[in-house]
Amino acid sequence: MSTPDVTVTVIVYNDAERLTRAVSSVRRQTHANLEIVISDDHSTDGTPAVARRLAAQDPRVRHLRLERNSGGCSAPRNRALEIARAPLLMFLDSDDELPGNAVELLLAAHREREIDFAMGAVQRVRVDNGRRSTWMPHLVAERRTLDGIEADPRLFFEHLATSKMYARAFLDRHHLRFPEGIHYEDQLFSARAYCLAERFTIIPEPVYRWYVAPYAASDAASISNQRHRLANVRDRIHVQRLIDAFLTESGHASLREDKDHKFLKHDFRMYAGDLPYRDEEWLASFAGLVSPYLDTLAPGAYARLPRAERVVLQLIRDRRLPEARSAARGLGHGVAPRQVTADGEGRVYWGGEVPSSAWSRRELDVSDLELETRPFPSAQFRHEITEITRGPGASIDLAVRTYDPALRLPVGPRRATLLIAPGGRRLEVHFRLSPARPGVFEGHARLDLAAAALPLQGFAGIRHPLLRLHHQGLANTGLLLAPLSFPTLTAQVASHRVTVEPEGHGPGRLQVRWEPTGVTAKVIRPLVRRVARPRVKRAAHLLASALK
Repeated sequence: MSTPDVTVTVIVYNDAERLTRAVSSVRRQTHANLEIVISDDHSTDGTPAVARRLAAQDPRVRHLRLERNSGGCSAPRNRALEIARAPLLMFLDSDDELPGNAVELLLAAHREREIDFAMGAVQRVRVDNGRRSTWMPHLVAERRTLDGIEADPRLFFEHLATSKMYARAFLDRHHLRFPEGIHYEDQLFSARAYCLAERFTIIPEPVYRWYVAPYAASDAASISNQRHRLANVRDRIHVQRLIDAFLTESGHASLREDKDHKFLKHDFRMYAGDLPYRDEEWLASFAGLVSPYLDTLAPGAYARLPRAERVVLQLIRDRRLPEARSAARGLGHGVAPRQVTADGEGRVYWGGEVPSSAWSRRELDVSDLELETRPFPSAQFRHEITEITRGPGASIDLAVRTYDPALRLPVGPRRATLLIAPGGRRLEVHFRLSPARPGVFEGHARLDLAAAALPLQGFAGIRHPLLRLHHQGLANTGLLLAPLSFPTLTAQVASHRVTVEPEGHGPGRLQVRWEPTGVTAKVIRPLVRRVARPRVKRAAHLLASALK
């Protein structure tokens, strides 16, 4: 057999349903001189039969089955490396795909100049809603060749091993293999590859299609989405320590701050977003696991973070766990703390006390948020629903509390409005917030979902109400946080089933879901979809033009 230009390894474990899609994406590549190694981590479902069938259909496909399950990605990749025949290597997971010209594009980068690896853009596809986005787009925005990771240490953020085509000689020269027996092996492998490579090329075109299921059931979630398991936290920190040791041993200690910043901004941030949904016992264990490692990170890595993220980190390190949970609900959304405290010098700190240590004061100093002085439309408040009860018909009664830690709102009743817009048509509910104590306002609003104007074709989707404050002719619109758990409420409204439920992730907003039923679901929406097809639209435009 002639030597293939590229070997693409497809690793799989108990994924008979999606293996064919992954392998087919490689078989369809515009560059055909390649081999495909299906490396099966001793699956116990129908995967071996699917792999044998695929190998029988195409002589480029080879099937490798491990003698025992390794429990990770490293062993099946390494075993495939042992038998790969091509001078260039790629890796694909069985639940993902390669775009049609991925091999051609990366191979062209290798043939253009001598490099250790080439990498391209990763297209993320949400399996729950089909939305597509580019992973770390700022890192792959333009074609460039770098002489080592020092030229752009931000690349530590792009730690996927699957977005790259490696020169076999490079991997062999440095004995670079995937570390076995640990999770998050991609991070360690990629950190080593970045630091050991003398030259690599980045191209802006998509070379990998990554299917993401962020809210999959825990038993079906990927390793990255098993953050509720404390063992997952231990694994991630263990890999970080291995990377730190490698940076020191390989003479790349100068990159430590950049790598630490990546850990805080990406790895820790993923756990921080989940903190509102963790109980006290889990939070205490989490703090005990991460705090010793956080103590070893470069101070400059913290200074590069947004203030809200620094606050959550420090509250965890100070074991102020309920406050950490509260602060985490505002990450990325400009939600104010419930309370702030000023010291004698006018510095303002998160919470009800001035922190005792100099480091805590530095991290919990929220003076730079300008809570007292920023323009009213961008001022930060905190709006929380304290009680939800079913009202008459399809309405719900909400008890709302607004925190104004910087005392921006004058004493007295304030005008407020709930906003929700299913199908693009906004429903407004006006109510009053009255002062309960300094910096706290409370009120009640009735949200009648039957009053929402829905489009003729119906509406299928989710909306989260917002709260708008009015002051001196100006408006401020912010998130409305809900209890993290409450009984789901359902009602039937105008050929729709409407469900009011907890968001269940992120900041924890009130979530309203519309699902068409009856004639709207069975007749009107399918008809509208057919009419909305591009070919039908073009025909309609041509007909309209002819009739003018």
